[in-house]
Amino acid sequence: MVTLESLESSINLVWVMLAAFLVFFMHAGFTMVESGFTRAKNSLNIIMKNFLTISLGSLVYFMIGFGIMFGDSAGGLFGMNGFMLSGREDIDFFVFQAMFAATCATIISGAVAERIKFSSYIQITIVMTAVIYPVVGHWIWNDGWLAEMGFSDFAGSTVVHLTGATAALIAVLFLGPRLGKYTGSQVNAIPAHNMPLGAIGVFILWLGWFGFNGGSTLAADPSLVPAVVATTLLSTSASLVSATLYTKIRYGKIDPSFSLNGVLGGLVGITAGAAEISPGGSIIVGLVSGIVLVVGVRFLETRLKVDDPVGAIAVHGLCGIWGTLSVGLFSTSTGLFYGGGFHQLGIQALGILSVSAWTMIVMGIAIFVLTRFASIRVSEQEELSGLDFTEYGSNAYELKERLLDNGSQSSTVNDDFTRGHLADRLNNLNNSLSKTSL
Repeated sequence: MVTLESLESSINLVWVMLAAFLVFFMHAGFTMVESGFTRAKNSLNIIMKNFLTISLGSLVYFMIGFGIMFGDSAGGLFGMNGFMLSGREDIDFFVFQAMFAATCATIISGAVAERIKFSSYIQITIVMTAVIYPVVGHWIWNDGWLAEMGFSDFAGSTVVHLTGATAALIAVLFLGPRLGKYTGSQVNAIPAHNMPLGAIGVFILWLGWFGFNGGSTLAADPSLVPAVVATTLLSTSASLVSATLYTKIRYGKIDPSFSLNGVLGGLVGITAGAAEISPGGSIIVGLVSGIVLVVGVRFLETRLKVDDPVGAIAVHGLCGIWGTLSVGLFSTSTGLFYGGGFHQLGIQALGILSVSAWTMIVMGIAIFVLTRFASIRVSEQEELSGLDFTEYGSNAYELKERLLDNGSQSSTVNDDFTRGHLADRLNNLNNSLSKTSL
């Protein structure tokens, strides 16, 4: 017999599962953004990393991570049971949370692109989904010590995005920049090979984020879901506008890559406060996010010499920090600008520092141990040739160059080294043509 309670339960289940599907689809967006924003010779490598992240991440989270994150608390630090869903009946909740765990891990993929060994990335993904992310999630989303203090992070500006970005920063510092990125104090641009592909990826991420934030209500609540979706839309739109205008004013021309990343910065920025910031407040959060993104990318790249091919550390880290702090400013119940004083803002800042320290220490130790056995970076020859051919023996695109021999005969250059350099030469040619047309 269908009752009101059973009908409500079914509707809530459908909403959470739909949201989980949208978050899963976000990984297609991440794949497109990362491959489009980098060079053609590394596209297959990025595709494989993203497929392995969602697959391996889900398995590891099922076996270990979910229990650490949502098991009975050991002093507010980590969970002690529920491994492999033992004793748990809320399988829908596990599926939704597994998508978040994989999202946190995949943030690293873009930042370390074009130079990390595939095997090393897999090991880092295991550490992220088994230990680092679940412990942070327990602190904030279960009965952890930060949750008891009142730390607020509705959908994961800190739990997912800052954690992933901090781990990515440590990995990048161990790896070092890509070959040719820096010449002394000069920063050399390494152009994206397919901006339209990256733009489609951003649109997919924007769509998926409605499930990311909206599904975090964990129920089809008619009083909450529309508000969360509205703040997500408004913040993101404002961030795109501010990033676009800022690059126009600052550099004289609109920079499409900054504008596209501005969308992601606005999404990350509102994720913490989507349920407790007003629509007007979300626009302010988005406007600031767009500027934080642009300034942050440039600061990391030029001042700190952190080579992040897709801007993941600025998008997820710096905008994640801003989004978390914005709750202490714009929350309609506890925010400073709504009469709540500095208390919430202080708790938010403490959470940021604690999560950053935990992630840095554990990821630093994990990568240090890995480097005791072998380098986590590919060889110089492999990097120049491209990871697609050196690791998989093929390329994402069919690239051939015909050289005339004595004006009559032609030969195909098809060796490992030339495959990678041909992709770079095509990129440079496209960029030259674009500049000439302007």
